[in-house]
Amino acid sequence: MTLLQAIILGIVQGLTEFIPISSTGHLILTEKLMGLERVMTPEQITAFIAVIQLGTLGAVIIYFFGDIVNITTGFISGNLAMLRGQGDAETRHHSKLGWLIILGSLPVGTVGLAAKKIIEGRLTKNLYVIGTSMIIWAILLLVAELAGSRKKHMEDIGVKESLAVGFAQVFALIPGSSRSGTTITGALLAGLTRDVAARFSFLLSIPAIAASGLLEMKEAVKSIGGIGTANLAVSALVSALVGYASIAFLMNYLRHHTTYLFIGYRLIVGTLILILVFAGWVMPI
Repeated sequence: MTLLQAIILGIVQGLTEFIPISSTGHLILTEKLMGLERVMTPEQITAFIAVIQLGTLGAVIIYFFGDIVNITTGFISGNLAMLRGQGDAETRHHSKLGWLIILGSLPVGTVGLAAKKIIEGRLTKNLYVIGTSMIIWAILLLVAELAGSRKKHMEDIGVKESLAVGFAQVFALIPGSSRSGTTITGALLAGLTRDVAARFSFLLSIPAIAASGLLEMKEAVKSIGGIGTANLAVSALVSALVGYASIAFLMNYLRHHTTYLFIGYRLIVGTLILILVFAGWVMPI
């Protein structure tokens, strides 16, 4: 892998991690177009993607730093206060959000660990799977747009909403689905407004992205000869910078617009991927 290729992958990761269009799908297609599958194993590619996700993790932590501090301090002080039968409404709210993020993270953590070998293997690099998944989740997001009530705000999120988003995040393990795409779909179906759906989706992504990146760090270290320390570092930094801009764009966009733009994009790209594969211009695996 060259430094230029690492920068390109960092840009693609940053642009697509938080926009509901599938970062993994775009990364796999990009690495195939650059021919990286000829010089890197599927395990190396999975490890590289997981580690540069830590760059976008940095972006979401910085963007939502105030929320994270409030939730963390509220979680600690709120639970201590509840044990003493005390605590104001704001503290209880942040404490509840902390528990809901933990609860919503359990499904993807459990399935992710159980299916780790499958996730790292060749099946999840298959462009047939990626293209089909992009189309299916475009349709599901359209259904969520049409069926969701979009009346619930952050303070209205409870166990039901958290589990709806949490179980939706499990499908993000299938390449082409998109973590933000599946979770925003689940949140809209649970009745959240679009911008709250995105905000809760991003907060819920923090444990999953952190766990995935740290678990794959060992594989990346073992495979460092084929990847390069500088390539990893530069790609992660680029993904962080571009990822921050992507979050800012999406949060502002969803306050005033629907997700139809992303639905249309997913349908077009998913169809294009399948055409490229069926035509033999790109190898499916």
